[in-house]
Amino acid sequence: MEERIITSQACISDGLDVLCKLEPRFCHAIEIIDEIPLRRASGGFDRLLSTIVSQQLSVAAADAIWKKMKLARLNKIQKIKEASDQELREVGLSKQKIKYVRSLANAKINYNSLKTMPTSEVISELTKVSGIGNWTAEIYAMFSLGRANVFAPGDLALQEATRLLFDLADRPSEKKLRILAKDWSPWQAVAARLLWSYYNHQKKREGIR
Repeated sequence: MEERIITSQACISDGLDVLCKLEPRFCHAIEIIDEIPLRRASGGFDRLLSTIVSQQLSVAAADAIWKKMKLARLNKIQKIKEASDQELREVGLSKQKIKYVRSLANAKINYNSLKTMPTSEVISELTKVSGIGNWTAEIYAMFSLGRANVFAPGDLALQEATRLLFDLADRPSEKKLRILAKDWSPWQAVAARLLWSYYNHQKKREGIR
């Protein structure tokens, strides 16, 4: 079966209509949020590299590092291969992140073929690369490939937004949130966008780049 792709705000609206019927608390979130961003992004090496940079960092910290990397043209495969560890450290990358970006630069990923793969295969293919876990692969599938039925339960902002919206005592674990999100099919990615917007509304800061 062909997977649904999010291409426009109309897709977001369609998803929100379904989610509101599935879960009344989503209706509450929709009422207090002005707009749910589309959050579509280009694909390819540059975007996947940017997502790796974002791992376990605040949006502000990741943006600062990414800005330095682009100024130094260290968002290009060959430039990363040629750069010394010191040059990569100078733009703010940790020792572990340096390993990850080098791993990505040396990976033989066919980015065009990802566009036609089932989401499960996309995640399986990307997570073969050192430094790419489920979160990075899921974010890429969601924003760069536009997959409508993918979620990123390991995302701390999504966990916190779920805690707030569902009035939970604690943040749900990645495992628990993955199970919960299955109830939001076939629009899990719209649920994620709604929860990030709810996080922004409640915390007054972005939860995702």
